[in-house]
Amino acid sequence: MEPSLEEIFGSYMSWKLDNQTWIINFMNGTENMYLLEGDEKALLIDTGYGVGNLRAYIEKLTDKPILVANTHYHPDHAAGNGEFEQVHMSKGAELDKASVENSDMVPFDITKLPHPDYEKVYVGDGDTIELGNRTIEILDVKPAHCNSSLFFLDRSHRMFFCGDDMEAAQVILFDNSHNPDINYDLKTILDNFLENTERILSLSNEFDYLLPNHNGTPIAKSYLNDYIDLIHAIYNKEVEPDEKLNHRYIEMDPQASKLCRVRGKNGSIITYREQLRNL
Repeated sequence: MEPSLEEIFGSYMSWKLDNQTWIINFMNGTENMYLLEGDEKALLIDTGYGVGNLRAYIEKLTDKPILVANTHYHPDHAAGNGEFEQVHMSKGAELDKASVENSDMVPFDITKLPHPDYEKVYVGDGDTIELGNRTIEILDVKPAHCNSSLFFLDRSHRMFFCGDDMEAAQVILFDNSHNPDINYDLKTILDNFLENTERILSLSNEFDYLLPNHNGTPIAKSYLNDYIDLIHAIYNKEVEPDEKLNHRYIEMDPQASKLCRVRGKNGSIITYREQLRNL
């Protein structure tokens, strides 16, 4: 029997990365959230799809007061925000809100969560979240994967949380904001992605691993150079798109026929075939 959507999106498992850091995994092993514990508080990074009672699961892992932050405002990362009273996020969430707040984008009724009108606390570059002998620094992210991304740097535990703007399998760089007022331009997106990646690289002496929200985690810092090289190879017309997307979920996207995957050494991006050809 095929598992239900509730089982796929709301079944959680977790393991410790160190004594104060948990990886919480769901979506058949393809997506990660993180729980960071300090001496006084804990920080949950992302909230999933809003099914499966994530809060109860997290409260079994920590007895500390729980703060919540989103890496970005997409349904698989923020639809569960309503399980909590307050969530920290980028101001760019306003640009991406249709992807979470449009009922067609989320397969569950998140208006029935305990706090559908939760408080949104907008944070950005230079802000910090204090957990007690553990400070989490927030970095702005230029629009690339989406318009609402944030990075989180934990110098004390030498970890860098990069959301969906860096990962091992692929980075999605096509328009997924569902906002008709946003003009998508691939050259701008690639420039932004390159600048974001170079910024992470400039901080690489401050962390040991990258912790993305999809697929394998943690991943090596060497992926940063792989993606930087890939963008330069795209600009120099040195790479060609694959024949297939090789991504089960994206192949079901209404835009799939317009998309392609282009690979570098150990990284790849998925974007628009025609715009890529016309760069």
